[in-house]
Amino acid sequence: MGDPLVTLPELIRAVRGARTQAVEQELVQRECARIRGAIRTGDPQAGTTNLTKLLYIHLLGYPAHFGQMECLKLLASPQFHQKRIGYLGAALLLDERQDAHLLLTNSIKNDLAHPSPCVQGLALACLGCLGSAGMCRDLAGEVQRLAGDAPAPVRRKAVPRVVEMLHNLEVSGYSLEHSIMGVSNPFLQVRALRLLRILGQGSEEASEAMNDTLAQVATNTETLHNVGSAVLYETVLTITAVHSAPGLRVLAVNILGRFLLSRDRNIRSVALMSLLRLVRVEQSALQRHRATVLACLRDPDPTIHRRALDLSLALMTGANVRTMTQELLGFLETCPLAMKPPCASGLLFAAERFAPNKRWHIDTMLQVLTMAGSSVPDDAVSRLIQLIVGAGELHPYIVRRLYGALACDISQQPLVQVATWCIGEYGDLLLADSCEEAEPVQVEEGQVLALLERVLQSHLSLPPTRALALTALMKLSTRLSGDIDRIRRIVSVFGSCHDIELQQRAVEYNALFRKYDHLRASVLEKMPLVKAEEEEGAEVVAPGGQKRAPSSTAQEEPSQVADLLDLLGGPPADPLVPAGSDTPVAESLLDLLEDVTTAPPIPPLTVWEGDGLRLDFAFQRPPADPHLLLITASASRTRPGTTSGFLLQAAVPKSLQVQLEAPSGTSVPGPDGAPLSQQLRVRNPGQAPLRMRLRLAYTPPAGVPVQETLEINDFPAAAWQ
Repeated sequence: MGDPLVTLPELIRAVRGARTQAVEQELVQRECARIRGAIRTGDPQAGTTNLTKLLYIHLLGYPAHFGQMECLKLLASPQFHQKRIGYLGAALLLDERQDAHLLLTNSIKNDLAHPSPCVQGLALACLGCLGSAGMCRDLAGEVQRLAGDAPAPVRRKAVPRVVEMLHNLEVSGYSLEHSIMGVSNPFLQVRALRLLRILGQGSEEASEAMNDTLAQVATNTETLHNVGSAVLYETVLTITAVHSAPGLRVLAVNILGRFLLSRDRNIRSVALMSLLRLVRVEQSALQRHRATVLACLRDPDPTIHRRALDLSLALMTGANVRTMTQELLGFLETCPLAMKPPCASGLLFAAERFAPNKRWHIDTMLQVLTMAGSSVPDDAVSRLIQLIVGAGELHPYIVRRLYGALACDISQQPLVQVATWCIGEYGDLLLADSCEEAEPVQVEEGQVLALLERVLQSHLSLPPTRALALTALMKLSTRLSGDIDRIRRIVSVFGSCHDIELQQRAVEYNALFRKYDHLRASVLEKMPLVKAEEEEGAEVVAPGGQKRAPSSTAQEEPSQVADLLDLLGGPPADPLVPAGSDTPVAESLLDLLEDVTTAPPIPPLTVWEGDGLRLDFAFQRPPADPHLLLITASASRTRPGTTSGFLLQAAVPKSLQVQLEAPSGTSVPGPDGAPLSQQLRVRNPGQAPLRMRLRLAYTPPAGVPVQETLEINDFPAAAWQ
């Protein structure tokens, strides 16, 4: 024990010079005792020498487990040569069965974040040698970050080698040991494709180097079995994630289109989800598979026809809105009850966005209300009424069609509410026989009153429906010249109704008959045309069916009346300014300058946070264009890992216009990387309160694609006022 420690070369010569096994064992035991003593004394200078001798003793077959903690000590050293020996010792002396293996995870994690690529390489090599399931799960985010942030020289060296390996797998023949269902080593192909997807993101040079090989894999791989489908799916994900050629991206869409014809529902579901992520960038290529997507609506699997519905709605454009609407109306009529709300909402939104003319728009909304019933959105009735008011030339046609629909069925409450409102407003057109487009039907006053009375007495009618029917009867008392006493009797019956709203209306209407009959005609006049400034989310429809943006004269007044109108869902009308106002011009100009100089900045807004991903909005109002709002959307990671396939979609009410510019990328790196940014240009001519609906699609580090739908109503007031 008192003898000085020997070096590694001296130990090797001594062992080789041993003539018998007993002499060698005695020599090794004596050296192990010296190393134990040195470890107990904690000599930092001899740590590397002792561990190298222990590794040599371990290679000879003698126990060297007492050096495990010495390996962990060297891993924490800031010097590279000591770290190298420590990782070598850990790779040889540790395994999953050792308790010290649990202490290795933190050391590897620290070295993966080291600025030196050499130290990172040591940690990665050790992780590949000793990584257990738990260790790989804990360090997966760090490894993926390193792969995504690899320097350009590393990418240039890695991509050709991976491409060459993938090419060799494609051209190699059948191998009994590695081929599965005719596909050569599919597990290795999937790993290689995933690595190419990481290396090719953000690098046009690396993407161009892999184009030919990706095309070869996509063309030669068969889809008769799940093995080939899995390889093709990874190929499609790689093609769409990197800067691939346009023809290659069309090939990827066609592969997903072939997946839709598969008998395996899992493959069809994955294809629909992947196509939905590509609908924004590959709209023209996806239109070729529109018929196949619509056929998926008839699949009995609820997951498939739900995803097929989302994709069908996303494929609607102004060119195919008529045919797509007919197909989706057929689906709406026969779909399960749980599917009616999203289908009805999507159809109403598409009709509002792509309607070729007002009549088609109104007919489509009426069909949706007839088929969906109470599954339509809450604002569908008010939007349809607003549209009808602006279509003056179609009033005879609309009121006759609604009268016929109401006479056939009074169970669909949204349709009944629209019909009763229209009959009350334009009931005189039912008797005028002024509609040349509809079939001539003789309607008498008694039939109209009996139909409204039937709605009032039906147990299916909701309180809002009865209120609309009661008001319609009152309006018909000024539009029809028949039995006014019958209307008075019907109204008086509800003066003792249990519903407070109906009772109040009936009492007021009775007072109008008795005390203010001379004012009844003027009080119950027809509703005026609803301007865009008076209804949020509306457009002014000009003669000839052309839509124009609402005027920019609407201003909000900070008063109690403005607050009340805001609660009702729309901004107030413009405040009246006296014509003879004597405000000095100079004072007005000073007021304007004061507003410009004291305008506070718009505070940012955190829109959403989840799965380690955070989305923030930053706002800017260009001084030259007060109706334009620039929104910079920033997506960043709050936890280690990389989010791929990020896609942001936005929609605003019709009184606003939104334009999304191209994002800075499709991947969101970890906390140390730069966030992904995308600019939204929102034009708000009427200065209506800003509302926005967002749809996020992304793939977290876990690899399972996620979709989120958000509705934002809490924008800062300075963003739209």
